[in-house]
Amino acid sequence: MQYFVIGDEDTVLGFSLVGVFGMQATNVEQAQRAWDKALEDPENGIIIITEDVADMIRPVVDRYLFSESFPLVVEIPPAHSDGKQKDLRALVNQAIGVSL
Repeated sequence: MQYFVIGDEDTVLGFSLVGVFGMQATNVEQAQRAWDKALEDPENGIIIITEDVADMIRPVVDRYLFSESFPLVVEIPPAHSDGKQKDLRALVNQAIGVSL
């Protein structure tokens, strides 16, 4: 199982440093293209997407977010958010309901 990240440039770059492939999205068209690319590979079991990009394609994301089908979708705060951030492990644990 692989991860795929969709988000701003800093988020995608940061994840690429640990070997996670992804695509940058700054508008609806890029977000949809990145989402479709993530779904092309059945090995992508977890899609990590920043909240702001997920909001661009909310109906599409919600179909997976609120279903039992794969891939698992984990929304994370964007790189430059003002809110308190959880670490990725905590977000995945919350999404799947078990502790990794």
